[in-house]
Amino acid sequence: MTTLTLLGTDGATRAVALHPAPSFAKPRRPLQSRVAYAAAHVVPKAHADNTPGQPADIDWDATLAFRHHVWSWDLGVADAMDTAQRNMGLDAAATRELISRSAAEAASAGARLVVGVNTDHVDDESISLEQVIDAYKEQLHHTEDAGAGVVLMASRHLARAAQNADDYRRVYREVLSAAGAPVVLHWLGTAFDPALEGYFGSTDTDAAAGTLLQVIEANRDAVQGVKMSLLDADAEISVRRRLPATARMFTGDDFHYVGLIEGDEQGHSDALLGAFAALAPNASAAIQALDANDIDAYRAILGPTEELSRQVFAAPTFYYKTGVAFLAWLNGHQPAFQMVGGLHAARSLPHLSRIVELANASAALERPELAAARWHELLTINGVDTTARPVETAADGAPAPAASDSADATSVGVPA
Repeated sequence: MTTLTLLGTDGATRAVALHPAPSFAKPRRPLQSRVAYAAAHVVPKAHADNTPGQPADIDWDATLAFRHHVWSWDLGVADAMDTAQRNMGLDAAATRELISRSAAEAASAGARLVVGVNTDHVDDESISLEQVIDAYKEQLHHTEDAGAGVVLMASRHLARAAQNADDYRRVYREVLSAAGAPVVLHWLGTAFDPALEGYFGSTDTDAAAGTLLQVIEANRDAVQGVKMSLLDADAEISVRRRLPATARMFTGDDFHYVGLIEGDEQGHSDALLGAFAALAPNASAAIQALDANDIDAYRAILGPTEELSRQVFAAPTFYYKTGVAFLAWLNGHQPAFQMVGGLHAARSLPHLSRIVELANASAALERPELAAARWHELLTINGVDTTARPVETAADGAPAPAASDSADATSVGVPA
C-alpha cells in the first residue's frame, strides 16, 4: 500500500494510507446555483531572487496556466487580490501586468474574471482622502481598460486617512461614480490584515456593517455585491439578510464556507475564496451537486475540505498564501515550491504535514502519487528520514485498518 509519511511537532513520523485520485468530473454545462470565484495565487520563476523585499519575477506560463485550470472547472478567477500576495511581495508593476495578462487570457477563454482595485501603488504610507480617491480611480481605469471586472478592495490608505464613517461614504461614493460597470466591494478583517482595523469607520462590527450597507444602498446601480472576509459567519449572515435584492453576498470566510454557501430558507452566499484556489475540483463538484438539488452530495464533497481550509488559514491567517502555493505545487500546478518574497518559508514542516494529511483525507490531492513524491522529497532535503518506514496509522493516529477495510475518501464524485 502506498503511504504518506507525516511529521509531528515533536519530530516523530508516522504513515497514513494514500487515497486514490478523486473522481470529480468537470461540468458539461455552466454552473447555475451559485456564483463562485477562486482567488488565485502567483507562481514565481524558480530561479528568481525570491527573497524578502525583492521585486516579483513571475513565471507567467505557470501563473496563467493555473487560471485556466480554475476556469476549466467553470469557476471564475478573482485575481490580483490577497491570495496573489498583494501587499506581501507582489509589487505594483507586477500587479498591473498580472491584471493585463489575466484579462487577456480570460477574454480568450470566455471566462469570468474580477480583479482587485486598491490604492497600494502609492508608496507614501499616509495620504489625504482626495489622494485616496484619485489612487482608487487610477487603478479602476486601468482595470476597466484591460477588460476585467472590479473588486474594490479595502485600502490601508483609506483606513489611515478616514476619521469617521462619513469619510468612507464620501470616498466610496466618488469612486463608485467613476466605475463603468457594477463592482464588488470588499470587507477584509484584521485576521487577514491588521492594518485594516476599524474599517468602515468603527471597530464595532455592527456599526461598520451599517456603514457598508449605507454605501451599497446609496450606490445600488454601481455595486453588484460584497465580499466579506471577517471569519464571522453570524456577521456575514446578518449583512446578507439586509442586502438589497440587487447585491450578492460573496463569502470570503475560509472557515465556514460550507454552511454559508449552502444557505438557509432566507438565502445563501456565493463565493469568492482563497480556499477555492486550492480546491477548484472539489468546489466545482459540490456546486454541480447543488445544481442537481443533491444537498447530501454537496455536504459530502465540500464538508471534509473545511478542516483543510482551517489549517491553511490558521493563525497568523495572512500566511495562508503559503498553504495555497504548497497545494498547487503538490498537485503539479507549479514546478517548484517557491513564492515571491520568500513566503514559502512562512509555515513550518509540521504545519505543511497537517495540510498534506487533510488534503489526502478530503480528496484535495489531484495527483496523489505526485503529491506524495514531492512531499517526501521536501522532507528528505529538510533532514527527515523517509526511508525508515514509520508506523502506519489512521488519520486519528490509531493503527490503520487493513487495506480492504479502508474507506475510499473519493467515492463522492459528481458525474457530469
